[in-house]
Amino acid sequence: MRRLILLLALLASPAHAVQPSEMLADPVLEARAREISENLRCPVCQGESIDDSNAPISRDLRLAVRERLVAGDSDEQVVDYVVARFGEFVLFKPRATGSGLALWLAGPAMLLAGGVIAWATLRRRARAPEAEGLTEADRARLAELLKE
Repeated sequence: MRRLILLLALLASPAHAVQPSEMLADPVLEARAREISENLRCPVCQGESIDDSNAPISRDLRLAVRERLVAGDSDEQVVDYVVARFGEFVLFKPRATGSGLALWLAGPAMLLAGGVIAWATLRRRARAPEAEGLTEADRARLAELLKE
C-alpha cells in the first residue's frame, strides 16, 4: 500500500521540462536557476512557468537564466534581464510598483468595497419598517379572488 501511495505521489508531482543538457554542473547555481525560473511565466503558455513549459521560448529563457547566473549576476539582475525583454507580464508575482501596484491593491480594495456594500445593505434592512399584515378589506378581497 505504501508503494502505491509513493507511486501516486510521484506521478502527481509536477513534470519539469528542464532537460539534462540544460542543467548546470554546480548544484547551488542550478537550485538558484530553478527558483528563478519557477517564478517566470512562459510568454507562450501563460499559465506555466518556464521551468514547466516545453515551448521553445521557455527553453531559450531557461538557458538565458543559467547563462546570466554563470556570468555572476544576482537573482534580481537575472529577473530584471528577463523583465527588460518581455515586460512585467512574465512575473507570476508582479512587483508592487507602477502598474503592478494596481494589481496588489485591487484585491483588498474589492474586499473593502464588498464589506461596505454588505454593511450598508444590512443597515438599510434593519431600519426598514416591518411589512404590515393584511387589513380586513384586503383579506375579503383576497378570499373573493380565490373563489373565482
